[in-house]
Amino acid sequence: MMKKSILCILSLVLLAGCRPQDKPALTSFDQFTEPGMVIGIPGDMLEMKMLKEDYPQAEIKAISDMPLAYQDVANGRMDAVVYTRRPMELAIANGTSGVRLLEENYNVDKVAVALSPKSSIAGLQEKINAFIRELKEDGTLDDMYERWVDRGEDTMPQIPAPDHPSFTLKVGTTGTVMPYTYFVGTQLSGYDIELAYRFAAWLGADVEFKVYDFGGIIAAAAAGEIDCVMSNLFMTDQNRDTVPWSDPLMEVEITAMVRDSSETKNAGPEYTSFSQLKGRTVSMLTGAPFEELMLSKEPGIGSFTTYSSTSDMILALKSGKTDAFLSNNAIGSLAVNRNPELALFPENLQEAAFGIAFHKGDPALEQWQDAFAEITEEEKQAVWQKWTGDDESIKVPLVQDWPGTNGTVKAAACDTLEPMSYVGADGKVMGFDIDLILMAAEKLDVHVDFTGMEFSAVLASVQAGKAALGAGSIIITDERKEAVDFAEYYPAAFVLVVRGTKAVSDTSFWASLGASFERTFLREERWKLFADGMLTTLLITVVSALAGTTLGFLVFLWCRSGRRLANGVTKVCLWLVQGMPMVVLLMILNYIIFGKLAINGILVAVMGFTLTFGAGVYGLMKLGVGAVDRGQYEAAYALGYTPNRTFFKIILPQAIPHILPAYRGELVGLIKATAIVGYIAVQDLTKMGDIVRSRTYEAFFPLIAVTVIYFVLEGLLGFLVSRISVSFNPRRRQPSQILKGIKKEQS
Repeated sequence: MMKKSILCILSLVLLAGCRPQDKPALTSFDQFTEPGMVIGIPGDMLEMKMLKEDYPQAEIKAISDMPLAYQDVANGRMDAVVYTRRPMELAIANGTSGVRLLEENYNVDKVAVALSPKSSIAGLQEKINAFIRELKEDGTLDDMYERWVDRGEDTMPQIPAPDHPSFTLKVGTTGTVMPYTYFVGTQLSGYDIELAYRFAAWLGADVEFKVYDFGGIIAAAAAGEIDCVMSNLFMTDQNRDTVPWSDPLMEVEITAMVRDSSETKNAGPEYTSFSQLKGRTVSMLTGAPFEELMLSKEPGIGSFTTYSSTSDMILALKSGKTDAFLSNNAIGSLAVNRNPELALFPENLQEAAFGIAFHKGDPALEQWQDAFAEITEEEKQAVWQKWTGDDESIKVPLVQDWPGTNGTVKAAACDTLEPMSYVGADGKVMGFDIDLILMAAEKLDVHVDFTGMEFSAVLASVQAGKAALGAGSIIITDERKEAVDFAEYYPAAFVLVVRGTKAVSDTSFWASLGASFERTFLREERWKLFADGMLTTLLITVVSALAGTTLGFLVFLWCRSGRRLANGVTKVCLWLVQGMPMVVLLMILNYIIFGKLAINGILVAVMGFTLTFGAGVYGLMKLGVGAVDRGQYEAAYALGYTPNRTFFKIILPQAIPHILPAYRGELVGLIKATAIVGYIAVQDLTKMGDIVRSRTYEAFFPLIAVTVIYFVLEGLLGFLVSRISVSFNPRRRQPSQILKGIKKEQS
């Protein structure tokens, strides 16, 4: 068994490394009409039926595990996945490589809250609709969408809980759909989670979350186990017939993820929210004191370092000496264009403006400001594209070919901040700032004499009167305006440059493996999720095994005497339990038999597995006892043993060695069978693996970790059974153990 399992794992690893056959790049939904297309889509989406009608020659597959589906697209096992655009964008931003999204949309769907028709909250539909209207009117819903969906933040705001809650709002969610519902460490976060907290506070209630697989969440609402579902659910005709719905929260774009054969394309930034920079190192140029700005976004930043040039910061970022560096949008864009292993942080730190520095009170400032204003936006944009683009051949400074009748002015310019102001191969200062200054100078008919220097010396030169103006990627701030005056000439923003999540082609296998390990286990202390899931799986397995063994043994004793009623009832029960898929049995127990009772999902799982394990033990008892020769009964009766004493003293000890090997197999099967308890809101080991994969968007380490833990649990329980079998196998016991309690005659 162990050899076969290891071979299976090795096969999966080898298959994961196989490259898919080359296929034409998909750029439009029109190509989905080609024969042999394989398209995946969550089974509960309205677009499932639409795809079948629009593309009858394609194979439309229902999927439930989005991260694995993304991997299937990247590996060529599926041609496309049709789903909501934003979660797929975040998947790419968080490390899903080898894929891209189509520009066009397939459809636009409405997202709403599914409600339970059996909720104990009176008028729940009217209340949540009134709540949604309030959030729309005061702009809260738009703000939530902007924070969670547009900007990708993952910081849950403080929502005051009611002082004296009158009841508990039970909310079902999946915890696997960024940015709507997902885990940050061991805590739920996201758009839907904030919505649930706000709704509970609006109702004056506590809130309790139950995490389900997608396949069981609507059933939980229909059965009344939860009051509502907040998990980025789409209103479809089928779902409308099952449960009532709230008014729409938002409309979402539906598009397709397809394979991207580009080998060097960066999948996105390593960090996507300010909270992820906690404990990290952030760098900036010397003379650019923006520590307070960074701390206002994330107070827990580990340390700040300074460098004298952007190139030094880029090298530090690539080598891991820093985790991010602060720059303006021009420098950041150029750095990312030239270094495919780098990426821009998805959110600007602050909007601002680029400025040219002048001495305090300089009357020439107004003339220069008017000259900058005469430059059209089209002209500025053309210059911006010239210096921030990839075409090096056009990056040539302007020639001062005008008369310059109004004299010459001296300008201090930074010599290291490409593309804004830097020294080219010919030793002359050039860049975006330089071109704009020369365009304004032509309008003023003056010549400009540029002197290159360190960034930190530019403002000092202007203050000291050594230069009439200062340039070089200077962003206007209140602190700088205290020292000099500025002429604004172009909008700016403070941005962060971070490492990209996709390694470039020269990244070693072991380095990428180490990064994957860090994301899976160490980041946000995700190993705790695996530990919690393992304990839940072990608890369900051990309790179900003990209770099932007891149940099966007692039922066997009840039927052993041959009573017709006992055997008839047992036969019917065995037929029901053994003939029913385990997931169906769990859902019947949870949503029908115990649907009106507030019973923990773990207890329901234990009940279900106790029944199936008990049925297995009953069958093993019949086989084991049946293997004992009938002459054993006759001999015991001849010695005056009662039937019960015969069974327990003579028959059962001989039957147990026949039972234990098969019992061990039943125990191993029980451990693996617990993997489906996510349907009834139990967060077992498999569910925790799904949760981690929904954050890391990679399958290797989460699946291998779950597999290894299952092997360890199986080995541990198998070892315990083996030790027990020693006590019942005379061939494996010592003579002293066999003769224990027997008096020896003295010779």
